Amino acid sequence: MQVTSEMTGSTRSLTGQDIAALLLRLALGAMFIAHGLTKLLVWTLSGTGAFFASIGLPAWLAWPITGLELVGGALLILGVRVRWVALILALELVGASIPHIANGWMFSSSGGGWEYPVFLAVTALALSCLDGGRLGLSGLAGQHSSLNDRSS
Repeated sequence: MQVTSEMTGSTRSLTGQDIAALLLRLALGAMFIAHGLTKLLVWTLSGTGAFFASIGLPAWLAWPITGLELVGGALLILGVRVRWVALILALELVGASIPHIANGWMFSSSGGGWEYPVFLAVTALALSCLDGGRLGLSGLAGQHSSLNDRSS
């Protein structure tokens, strides 16, 4: 399969890196949107805030965290500014891991272990290193970083 850049008019074949970035973007984006919607529609923002307060975080963090997950997930799926969005979301996931550390490894443990949020943090960090690939809005518009352009 070949991709043509609208800005440069050049045509290049897709690489395994492009496909890997697409798969990671779609999976992580869907996961973040699902978690954001759960905070918003199931637990509600006030319920999420109460949970945050119960683990020592300010309750008001429920609003920006939910927004970050919804907007960040959508940006990942669309392939917009993937490197930075994934890095910010990786940091959020590191923060989300902290309350789970005392609960042990398995996320099925009482209170949820740290395996799932740490795995997702590493996955988001890997996506940040890959960038979005050429199958996202930034990639199709030819907005890759110069580092990616040299490695293709």
